[in-house]
Amino acid sequence: MSKVHHAAIGTRDLASSLLFWRDGLGFEVQMDQRFDGSWPELFGGSSTTLRSVFLGDPSAPDAGIVELVQLEDMAPASPAEANPLAGFFLLSLFADLDDVLPRLAALGVGGSPKVISVSGVRLAVIHDPNGVRVELMDSPAQTNLNRMSSPAPPNA
Repeated sequence: MSKVHHAAIGTRDLASSLLFWRDGLGFEVQMDQRFDGSWPELFGGSSTTLRSVFLGDPSAPDAGIVELVQLEDMAPASPAEANPLAGFFLLSLFADLDDVLPRLAALGVGGSPKVISVSGVRLAVIHDPNGVRVELMDSPAQTNLNRMSSPAPPNA
């Protein structure tokens, strides 16, 4: 079976993306490198140099990685969509909303969060500087998901 390793987000402004992902959401930089290669062959464009920044939680390497990718000739991001679109929908994260939302607001990133409660768990939707929709599931969601994915006890 295939496993997800990371999600890559293209950015033209690495500083604003790091402000959002690292400083706002608390991800740690795990790698920051430039790679020369045949990127036009894989991705189009003309840049043969790609900068890759891996962000994640070093204490939980299986939690997944967000990669910020910067190519010299990357086209501008589309504006964040208010309505759902087919294709990539969102990137979902566990977060302490009482900690993260005020920090994002103080940094002036993420936009105005939309917050709802579903089955007793608060969910917030924000957007990164590249227009990527990000869902923040409050910490209790992790307990609920762990419980749902655990095998059901045998009937007594």
